[in-house]
This record gives sequence, structure tokens and C-alpha cells, in this order.
Amino acid sequence: MLDAHSELTIPPETHFLPRLFTHFDRWVDEGIEGPELRARAMELITSHPRWGDIDLDPEEIRRRMAEHDPLTAGDAARSFYEAYAADVGKPRWGDKSPPYTWKAKRIQRALPEAHFIHLIRDGRDVALSLSEVSWGPGDVQAAAAKWVDELSRARHRARRLAPGTYMELRYEDLVADPEPLLRRIADFADLPWDAGMLEYHRGAEERMSEVHHDFHPLGGGTITAEERKRQHELVSSPPSSSRVGRWRTEMSADDREAFESVAGKLLAELGYEV
Repeated sequence: MLDAHSELTIPPETHFLPRLFTHFDRWVDEGIEGPELRARAMELITSHPRWGDIDLDPEEIRRRMAEHDPLTAGDAARSFYEAYAADVGKPRWGDKSPPYTWKAKRIQRALPEAHFIHLIRDGRDVALSLSEVSWGPGDVQAAAAKWVDELSRARHRARRLAPGTYMELRYEDLVADPEPLLRRIADFADLPWDAGMLEYHRGAEERMSEVHHDFHPLGGGTITAEERKRQHELVSSPPSSSRVGRWRTEMSADDREAFESVAGKLLAELGYEV
């Protein structure tokens, strides 16, 4: 939806920011600077498994990095995003990597301008979706533990972000009536309203074509191009509430009890029916 805005682009998931920032700090402490520092930052970005999803000439990133002397960790990151945004003809950029929800403070330290939108979904529906992918947790209790851990870490760490730079939304509200929430998001991100966000699905297939190839995660294994394409099929359709509350009909009573035994407290805290 945000990528469909005329002034903003969102590249495929990157995942490399925390690693880039951690290594960059160590390199600086070791006295690395100038061309060597730029070369190491470029190598880290372009050797990451997610780089294969990025349709971008690395020379554009190198050129932008070279404009910064000294180069900071934030400059290195901005050089990548600014090159990507320029390539698609837009002035603003963002990211949609899920792990950044609990790495937000580290990211904001390097990129003080960063704002974070945390989209929260009923964990039982999350568990059902994860059961459909090869890389999901092995069982419903593991899915519940993953949901509680990652969501709790993200919300706890968000308290340390700069005031006014964190927003929580519910997936269920977004798909039920997208425009009011998208208007709030636009205001939050200091973007003019663009009705094209409501028509995101019309260009989704072309935009998602970047990630329709085999992927080899850092942890090992392979997610095939066919599976990745199947995971993104819904973005080519208008917003729909058809997958909201799937747990009521598709989750067995035993699985629901197992999930809620781990995550019931957080579900209730977030206002979900338990």
C-alpha cells in the first residue's frame, strides 16, 4: 500500500540493517575509514542473501557512499535506499523487514529520521498462515511462543524510541476499511494523501516480480520461487477481510487451547477475543 504512494517506495525485505550497523561500529573502532570502509559496507550489503531480491546497480550505491566523508553507518544505509528510490523515480523510501520491529531502537540510532509502523494481527491467524509455509514453526505452541516473543520485544523496545515515531495498527482494521488508517499513516509519515495506495493491487504483480526466484536464507535451506510467489499472491487482490478470524473455523479446539495457553494473556491485552 505504501509502495503505491507516488512519493514513497518500499524495496523487498532487506534484513541487513542491524548487521550493517553492528559491523560498521566495529570497523570504525578498529580505525577503518575512507575507501576501505565503503568497500566493507558494500560487501556486507551485496553479499547478504536478500540482495538477490534487489534490482539495483550497486555502482549507484557506491557513488552515493563516496559523497560522504567521513561515512557514517546512517550514510551507508541511506546510500542504498536513496539509490533504490531514485531508480524507481521516487523521493522517499521505507522498509518492510519484519525483524526491524524489535531492532527499531538500533535502527533509529543510525537513522534518527526513522518512523515505525507496527501492524499487529491476531496471533491465531498468524499461526495458521505460518503453518502454510515451509519455514514456519513446527507446531501451534511454537507459533504461539514466536508470536508472543517477537511482539512483546517489539512493543517493549518501542518505548525507547523518540516520541511520535512509533505507531501501532491492527491488520484486521486495515483490511476492513483501509482509507482511514492509510490517512493516519500518511499524516504520521508526513506524506500527502494519495488515493493510489488504495489501488496498490493493480501494480503489485509487477512490483513483486523482484522476489520470484529461489531464496537461500542465512540459516540454510531453500525457499523456492514457486513457494515465494504463492506467499505473495494475495497482494494482487484488493483488501479483504476474508482471512480475518480464520482461527474460528480452521483451527481445531485443541490447537486453539494450545495457542491460548501460551498467548492468551497477550491476545486479551491487545483486545482480541479469547
